[in-house]
Amino acid sequence: MHAFNLQSKPLSLAERLADLAVDVLIDEADLSPKPALVDRRGNGAHSDLHLGLMHASALSLWPAFKEMAEAASQFGTVGLPLREALGRIGREGEAAMLATTNGVNTHRGAIWALGLLVAAAALEPQANTAGALCLRAARLALLDDRYAPRPLSHGAQVALRYGVRGAREEAQLGFPAVLQRGLPQLERSRAQGHGEQNARLDALLAIMSGLADTCVLYRAGEEGLQAMQQGAQAVLDAGGSTSLAGRRRLHELDQCLLALNASPGGAADLLAACLLIDRIASGAAFIQGAM
Repeated sequence: MHAFNLQSKPLSLAERLADLAVDVLIDEADLSPKPALVDRRGNGAHSDLHLGLMHASALSLWPAFKEMAEAASQFGTVGLPLREALGRIGREGEAAMLATTNGVNTHRGAIWALGLLVAAAALEPQANTAGALCLRAARLALLDDRYAPRPLSHGAQVALRYGVRGAREEAQLGFPAVLQRGLPQLERSRAQGHGEQNARLDALLAIMSGLADTCVLYRAGEEGLQAMQQGAQAVLDAGGSTSLAGRRRLHELDQCLLALNASPGGAADLLAACLLIDRIASGAAFIQGAM
């Protein structure tokens, strides 16, 4: 057969959703300047991370996201069999990620959040408004995986210590930091003509301004959390990342968090979730076209 006669096979729904999940992880990593996070400028508050590693980690998760979406399509309903399948696939995806990164935790929180959302999107491809998508993800998150390891993660330990919501609870509540803060700010900044990169930065800051980020609490305690929340709100109050005053405040926030060794990794995971929800909800025809 002549090479020019070859046609690429249409992507399945699961493959398209996996593509979207990997894309938002790479977009989140590339977004700059993010306060104390890995971006195009450097490593932020991390000595063991860099942008290339974040890209490689994101790409390593594509098979897991695809398999999660396939499992959702196969089971067809929210229930314990699907929840436990997602848990198993997520743990396998985490193992692949750690093999790629030589043991560095790059995207453990993102596997949880994006995996739930990919599965939720595959369950009902024709009903993927932001609210409906997050509701299905929450229903999945509320189910108890009998096979999940019982030792608490650092984030879960910190959540218990400080009496705040961790990544599990955030998902179980339907991602309120995204629905109530991130997405509305993303839409406002776009509507005001701030440009896509600035709109994403503003969405990240909106999430940071109200999130009890367990990554920050683990690294810098309540002092770090207060600095993150107040500093992020100060950037938004000064006009956001598109204004000169806002950029100055953003630089101050970056320097403050670096001095505290406080990296808002939880907010970064939720920004990726925000971008994924936005793309699925606004690109229903793209998702449905894979059916």
